[in-house]
Amino acid sequence: MFHMARSNMHIILRLEITKKHVTFGEIATTISKSDGDLVAIDVIKESPDLSVRDVTVRVNNENHQKQIIDKVNTLTGVNIRHVSDRTFLVHLGGKIEVKSKLSIDNREQLSQVYTPEVARVSKAIDEDPMLAYNLTIKKNTVAVISDGTAVLGLGKIKPEAAMPVMEGKAMLFKQFANVDAFPLCLNANSTEEIIQTIKSLSPTFGGINLEDIASPQCFEIEQRLKEELDIPVFHDDQHGTAIVVLAGIFNALKLVEKELEDLKIVVCGIGAAGIAITKMLLNAGVKNVVGVDKEGAISKKDTYENKMWTWYAENTNPHNEQGSLSQVIEDADIFIGVSAAGVLKVDDVKKMAKDPIVFALANPNPEISPEEASPYVKVMATGRSDYPNQVNNVLCFPGIFRGVLDCRATSINEEMKLAASKAIASTISQDELNVDYIIPGVFNREVVPKIREAVIQAAYDTGVAQKV
Repeated sequence: MFHMARSNMHIILRLEITKKHVTFGEIATTISKSDGDLVAIDVIKESPDLSVRDVTVRVNNENHQKQIIDKVNTLTGVNIRHVSDRTFLVHLGGKIEVKSKLSIDNREQLSQVYTPEVARVSKAIDEDPMLAYNLTIKKNTVAVISDGTAVLGLGKIKPEAAMPVMEGKAMLFKQFANVDAFPLCLNANSTEEIIQTIKSLSPTFGGINLEDIASPQCFEIEQRLKEELDIPVFHDDQHGTAIVVLAGIFNALKLVEKELEDLKIVVCGIGAAGIAITKMLLNAGVKNVVGVDKEGAISKKDTYENKMWTWYAENTNPHNEQGSLSQVIEDADIFIGVSAAGVLKVDDVKKMAKDPIVFALANPNPEISPEEASPYVKVMATGRSDYPNQVNNVLCFPGIFRGVLDCRATSINEEMKLAASKAIASTISQDELNVDYIIPGVFNREVVPKIREAVIQAAYDTGVAQKV
């Protein structure tokens, strides 16, 4: 049922070849003996003594790439000037750009878009700031903001290093929902500095998408901004993941014929995503959620320095279960992992209730591999694209922001998030639904329009929509 796709990476080696020491045939043989597939050869510079060539090689993965580079480096007369691959090449110069909606071809047009006529527009907005939604980019613009402290799969990295991730997010906003998103990576030293910086930037934007900010700082940052700004603020690592997980659960339950209020759900990894998932489960009607972290189950019998864990203990685990994951997993209907690779064992899955559902979302390697779990689970989801049922936030954030921008919502509340989950689930019909298809694919064109419609309706129902 589950399989891993074979990688199809291409690397480009720029080789400086001293002809008297080595022939290109020797280089090609070395690459071939290392199981590299020579795809293309481009001559960059040629002289009687020296040749510079770009050699494109298909490799299986990064380790295979390193093996080939090491073998080529052993050849006398070969100097590897540079190594790149297709991923690096698409990042050259960045992945996004700013374009004007109209050209400026004469003085009259210049005066309209800039001085002096632009002053009339500025004066009108000064008198009525809401006009910014009609007369500036604010109407369709979201800031994608990170400090680089919790980048997926990398952890804490420099703000500059987080930019490729935020640029990618901006691309997805544009392609899937025609939202203009700007990546902003902050070199900030404190929670307060991040909050004040975002508040200072907020007049430009119609919404704020927080991204890859470490826990627990992310909770205070989001909460403060929601309280102090009049535009929607959304921490995608928390709520985007939670919305897609709940959508998957809605559909999985149809296959196992169980009800939310009857479930026992174990959530492993009580950070930003784990807490947000738990809140959505509780709001949807789940009564019994047990949270587990490295120290074991979180319960009212213990005290915690982490304020969010204190909240968690007070609002979950109604039977005060204690112990390790292997202990509290017994009779669980659903396991949701947002933790680390390999923490869920086959013996743990065997202890679960009938027709168990496993969401192993750790990336790049899940809490348990689908190959191990497959004989014992009814439905499984991961965070990976090479297995069925990928939980991917791109299913959520474009549609959410398309909706809130179109109705000028002041916030994204629980009702709107629940509506988004139901909208995602609804894109899969009863006829299509099966154990390998409980979550729609990221390129499903029905997802964004359905989320948009549901979010707008929920915004009006809860009184946060401003557009009449």
